[in-house]
Amino acid sequence: DLWRTTEDIVDTWNSMAGIGFAQLPAAKYSGPSSWNDPDMMVLGKVGWSKNVRPNRLTGNEQITHMTLWTMLAAPLILGCDLTQLDDFTKALLTNHEVIEINQDPLGRGPKKVWSEGDLEVWTRPLHDGSTAVALFNRGPERERFQLGWPQIRLPKPRRLMDCWQAKEASVEAAGLSRVVPGHGSMLFRVWN
Repeated sequence: DLWRTTEDIVDTWNSMAGIGFAQLPAAKYSGPSSWNDPDMMVLGKVGWSKNVRPNRLTGNEQITHMTLWTMLAAPLILGCDLTQLDDFTKALLTNHEVIEINQDPLGRGPKKVWSEGDLEVWTRPLHDGSTAVALFNRGPERERFQLGWPQIRLPKPRRLMDCWQAKEASVEAAGLSRVVPGHGSMLFRVWN
């Protein structure tokens, strides 16, 4: 029920981001029994046998990796040594709010609803009527997102969940205002 959409991934920003951000055209084909597979996830320690080594992706880049695959409804196939998971990698792989979005039964892919320079916002409809919203900073420096709800094609929500923090966030009438680190991302779930 899945097919590879890319060449092999490696644990570098150029490889991971090049693959992940190029998947939007195929997103419309995603759904139950038809999953786009942008290759295994290169999180945690990588390599095989005696060649296991630390990941070359920074922590923020690994969060972006997981956020991209989550928004793409991509299979979460791990390419790391499961016997050597550190606390950071375990937290990435076991965040209930994030996994729930990836595994959403509707299985719809995302759309890019806003971009400016290195900044992008993707949204994805979920089966309960809520919407996943990802803020991506593809550039190397911290950047502020200052977005009104209409800019990201959403009405002011009644509820907002910061998925990586696994906690409710306050809803501002004006929209979303967040600072995102270089090569970083944030993931929200909004209920209207």
